[in-house]
Amino acid sequence: MTLAPDVPVAPFDPTDPDVMVERVPHDELLALRRTAPVSFVPQDEDARAGFPDHAGFWAISKHADVAAVSKNQTDFSTRESGVIMRFAPGMTKDEREASGFLLINHDAPDHTKLRQIVSRAFTPRSINALHDNLKERATAIVAAAIEKGEGDFVEEVAAELPLQAIAELLGVPQEDRGKLFSWSNQMMSYDDPEVEGDQMVAFAEILAYSMALADERRRNPQDDIVTKLVSADVDGRGLTDDEFGFFMILLAVAGNETTRNAITWGMHAYLTNPEQWELFRAERPRTATDEIIRWATPVTAFQRTAIRDVVVGGQAIPAGERVGLLYASANFDEDVFADPFRFDITRDPNPHQAFGGHGAHYCIGANLARLEVDLMFNAIADAGVRIELRGEPRRLRSGWLNGVKSMPVAYHR
Repeated sequence: MTLAPDVPVAPFDPTDPDVMVERVPHDELLALRRTAPVSFVPQDEDARAGFPDHAGFWAISKHADVAAVSKNQTDFSTRESGVIMRFAPGMTKDEREASGFLLINHDAPDHTKLRQIVSRAFTPRSINALHDNLKERATAIVAAAIEKGEGDFVEEVAAELPLQAIAELLGVPQEDRGKLFSWSNQMMSYDDPEVEGDQMVAFAEILAYSMALADERRRNPQDDIVTKLVSADVDGRGLTDDEFGFFMILLAVAGNETTRNAITWGMHAYLTNPEQWELFRAERPRTATDEIIRWATPVTAFQRTAIRDVVVGGQAIPAGERVGLLYASANFDEDVFADPFRFDITRDPNPHQAFGGHGAHYCIGANLARLEVDLMFNAIADAGVRIELRGEPRRLRSGWLNGVKSMPVAYHR
């Protein structure tokens, strides 16, 4: 690909895992927003593994532009290249295209039909029905962590409620939640050499587990979400076994990995801004949850592919090109958020895009994620303990997840 002389070229790659393992590059993203809000990111062969036909991608850094592309199904596709922007070196195009079965990688009308089926698991009634059970679980999780006196906040607190919520929602035995934790870690940690396991093996294991669960519910229907998902209702059908399997893979990642990272970064923000924690303990503002999610932005970027020549933010983008929706930039856009680098749990309004903008691919589990974050921090505040940070969070090496592997803390009564 030959760029025109006037095309702005980004001076860094926002999906570089060597950058992300150190920090979210907020200074560099700020510079992009101010000087080249739509710019081309050239990539070498390893960086664009799985996308051999592309020389790189267009970085979309402004809130307004990210929102506009998110809502535009006419000019942009998720199916063409998927939403994941960065894979491990060596990923082939065929391997990358295998992920096209995931709901987030579908376009209308298939996406519309599948989402209509999957949405049965996330109706307000379904989520509200989980409230009391998850509140008890959050309280028990916090009590167990406090009893130990110290430990890893990620594994013992932040990861537990999302895992238990998934198990509760889908009727997965609670004793199997450790499998979901392990499988999701292996699937999403392909760029981190410290995380053991094989991505494709984990993918196959969770797919087989999910398909067996779907098959069992067809043979022995119960009054639960899994039965509703796999039973005929929309267009005369429910999810097939493999569709349910891919839904479970998506839920294991989107409903586990992202929420535990939001809870961890939220706790870190409170510990490094103690006045905000005291405010939360005293007043419990409902706005706190969305500020935690904005601050964490667990998914830093997803992508779309232009299916025709289009203009974004004044920049012409040719058909067939990938565009990166930089949520970690949009959520700190000074044109939208006053003093964006201040953690403010009273921030209102808070039009963050941590759930993927407000188009057709808006996170279907957003209300469940908000509930889990809210319940967990209320449980911690109710426990009346002081939490001490014993070391900085160990970041996940990833090109698109703002992930945390561990965060040591101590609890003081």
